[in-house]
Amino acid sequence: MPGPGRGLGRLAFGPVGPRRRRYTIGPEQLASLALPVGDDGVVIGVDDEGRPAVLGLNRPSSYDVTLIGGLWTAQVLALRAAATGARIVVETGRSPAWTGLARAAGGSGCVALHEVGRVPPQGPSAASPVVVVRDCGMRPPRGRAVSGPWQSVVTLLPYLGPAAPGLLEKASLVGVQRVSPDEAAQVGHLMRLSADTVRALPALPDGVTLWCTRRESRSVTTRATDAESGLLGGARRMD
Repeated sequence: MPGPGRGLGRLAFGPVGPRRRRYTIGPEQLASLALPVGDDGVVIGVDDEGRPAVLGLNRPSSYDVTLIGGLWTAQVLALRAAATGARIVVETGRSPAWTGLARAAGGSGCVALHEVGRVPPQGPSAASPVVVVRDCGMRPPRGRAVSGPWQSVVTLLPYLGPAAPGLLEKASLVGVQRVSPDEAAQVGHLMRLSADTVRALPALPDGVTLWCTRRESRSVTTRATDAESGLLGGARRMD
């Protein structure tokens, strides 16, 4: 695991936000700060040291994320990405599982559902970034929606299936939730994780994700807001 002195940006949690004039506040104002200052992106939780983990999905270059985990975490990520101004496109074979989220996002069309293989071109831009969530099972087919400037792709895998090695190979960032010991060993080999990290994967609590590249890894706990809990329920690995 990275030491205290290493920033989240090295793990692809970024990019660093625009440089503006520095602000100075007094200690009495600290409690009013609800979001981290300095990075642009989606606040996905806190790490083991209590620091906010911010995932930068809206980028001027291609960005692929593979999440081996549960629907709950993918939906929280989608909701929070929508709150940053991104358009969310969900490619899924289980539309009923996403309908409530799309309705809760309002009628503005910021969350759109499409059947597998039927995602039309989105026309992403810096002013209108897109996050495509592919919820297509253990064998997601080749999709029309690929990552590119201002369009990130998040692929959800419930378990480590036949498609996983290829997806992990091309992913810019990988999230792993609780998996079996055999799956943990395979992920550890593919992502070059330490032995201690591999041993920890089968015992990860609900709501905890190991986010990793082949250089670093960081455990992040996602806690739902009251609104998210009301819509999605409590954190869970299994759907």
